[in-house]
Amino acid sequence: MSGVTIQTDARPLLSIVTGCYNEQDNVQPLYERIFAAVRPLEQRYRFELILIDNHSQDATVERISAICAQDARVKLIVNARNFGHVRSPFHALLQAQGVAVIGMASDLEDPPELIPRFIEEWEKGAAVVAGVYESASGTGLLGLARKAYYRIIAAVAEAQPIAAFTGFGLYDRRVVELLRKTGGPYPYVRGLVSEFGLPIKTIPFTKPKRQSGITKQNFLTLVDFSILGLTSMSRAPIRMATLLGAMLSFIGFLLALIYLVAKIIFWDRFPFGQAPLLIGIFLFGSVQIFIVGLIGEYIASLHQRAQNFPYVVELRRINFDSLSPPPDISAQG
Repeated sequence: MSGVTIQTDARPLLSIVTGCYNEQDNVQPLYERIFAAVRPLEQRYRFELILIDNHSQDATVERISAICAQDARVKLIVNARNFGHVRSPFHALLQAQGVAVIGMASDLEDPPELIPRFIEEWEKGAAVVAGVYESASGTGLLGLARKAYYRIIAAVAEAQPIAAFTGFGLYDRRVVELLRKTGGPYPYVRGLVSEFGLPIKTIPFTKPKRQSGITKQNFLTLVDFSILGLTSMSRAPIRMATLLGAMLSFIGFLLALIYLVAKIIFWDRFPFGQAPLLIGIFLFGSVQIFIVGLIGEYIASLHQRAQNFPYVVELRRINFDSLSPPPDISAQG
């Protein structure tokens, strides 16, 4: 009996990873635009699209499942609950098998048409190709706050961060494996890639307006990202808190000593007033609360690492074991 020859596709695999939460109207155009963008590269590369659903409350899972049934290159992970805007996409990133992984949002504010540019710069030797949006600073109070935050991070960080980088970009397999080893329980990817020191290329783009749905970013998530970035990229805040606490302790001791000496010398003419007493209590109390809260952020990070919880718990996954060939979508929009 003659042997059976199994032909394998020698083209390298590139992975595209995106997180979803209540994006039922965006997943179909996202799929179409991604594969339209990479179609000219399919002679040299194979592609997989991994979507991770963070427990959506609309028809997002059903619509992605329908796409998976038509195209085996599209893979779906469904989370058992909402695991947050950091852990869920990071888990999907670690499931990718490609020689490089492209991470992006599913709301189409990260334009898929930039993917060929990312691949081109990666082929030239960049380990990370970061899409940075030119309108990141914005105007008004939020824009000023962003500018101030980036300046603070740049001043205190041990490795210079990529300003206006939200994670939309390409990561070489070396970077993905380093993230796997050092990510921690609540990984700050945009800071870690700077920490690694591998070659980074930035590509500016204008962030388009959201076509449908509402943004999942609110004030609390922005604060969460800000604190995560500050505590992940530098030990300067905790050192500043220690220094500030020492300075205020010295000032408090000095003021107490001055009041004590003054009271002894001018016993009958130097009453203790309520004003300086209340000012001192509120001043030192507020500073102490701030310092304790800052220390708590670092302790919470250590506590999370010690618990060793998984990034997410999967409810199910689709197409991860499928070897079916991709369909012909050349006629699709």
